[in-house]
Amino acid sequence: MARAFLMQETAPAPVAKTARLGAGNTANDRFDEKEIGKFVKLVAESRYDLCAVGNEIEGHIVALEEATQGGFTIGSVQDRARKYVTFDGLQATPGTGVIAVGDYVVAGTVTAKGTRLSNYARVCKATSQTGQTYKWRVVSLGPVGTGAVGTVGLIERL
Repeated sequence: MARAFLMQETAPAPVAKTARLGAGNTANDRFDEKEIGKFVKLVAESRYDLCAVGNEIEGHIVALEEATQGGFTIGSVQDRARKYVTFDGLQATPGTGVIAVGDYVVAGTVTAKGTRLSNYARVCKATSQTGQTYKWRVVSLGPVGTGAVGTVGLIERL
């Protein structure tokens, strides 16, 4: 039976933050539009870089500028509101396990830099919450409603 109501991404979304993006300020470190939608974490002064599997999610890229500043890509990071994601199992074993409403999540299997997301960014159920500061939680299991690997759901930042 189809669900009559499902939470959606927040519209309009809260104001995104402008920041430097990437691992450094060389041409190979810079981002392009293929990175939009990917999860990021703060790595240095005023700079975010892509999350690795199991990292806490501090935000996701929503826009990029073509021009650089000091060699760095400049872009916008959304660190609030709701975001559609693809479920990717458990933190200890990405690709296996089920996620439930109320579970806290971390970055799942990542799409490599320079490769466009084929679906929403992946998240895993956080099996270790010790010292976790940036908490994102599952608020909807989406239209399929199973929380199985590969299904789409919705998370929000607490």
